[in-house]
Amino acid sequence: MTERTQGPELSIRGPTLAKPLLILVALLTTSPAGAERDSYPLDHLGRTISPRGKVRCPDLPMVRYEGEVIRYHKPVRVFDGFAPRLTRFEAVVRDVALEVYGRAPTRIRHLGTYSCRRIKAYPSWISEHGLGNGIDIAGFSFARLPRAERRESTLPRRLHGAFKVSVLKHWGAEGKVGGLHSRFLREVAERLAARDDIFRVMLGPGFPGHRNHFHFDCGPWRIVEIDGID
Repeated sequence: MTERTQGPELSIRGPTLAKPLLILVALLTTSPAGAERDSYPLDHLGRTISPRGKVRCPDLPMVRYEGEVIRYHKPVRVFDGFAPRLTRFEAVVRDVALEVYGRAPTRIRHLGTYSCRRIKAYPSWISEHGLGNGIDIAGFSFARLPRAERRESTLPRRLHGAFKVSVLKHWGAEGKVGGLHSRFLREVAERLAARDDIFRVMLGPGFPGHRNHFHFDCGPWRIVEIDGID
């Protein structure tokens, strides 16, 4: 539920560290933002700020968003144009979960959305979180499989009950149960990366500081930096 409150594409993929962001910053200082095939209301908003002093974030229309397809474990505060992207994200999660587990998650667990701050490594740039234009996803919660479906389920018995899938614990997990969780997380990431109408920036395991979560945003550039995702 949503309650109202008050460039040329650059694709960087593979097992790199922070260097691509430096290249990106250099390009954005001379290139107009926004891709014609996927325009977004914040494409032409400046991201550069003073590297010192208090951060002053733009006054943008924000919404309190709880989730339309799947609920978040607690409501998020985001830019109103970002909420429809989250709804599409939830639909991808639901579809993959039905294929892997036979049921959708009951909750999506996040580490935060709006936060008026700089990008830590680049203090002259405002974080997309400071625009309400990003979200950090830590995992997913699943309810117990209905009794009538347990007898027909081919899932390991441990997954008949309630369980949680964590980016930190399960991205590289192995075994009968762990392998399913890893498959679920990687398939979600693959499908999101294949879409140009959901997120533009996707960071996760394999990118510094993102072992325990996915960072998704709609900045005016394209970066996919998640281990093993093409």
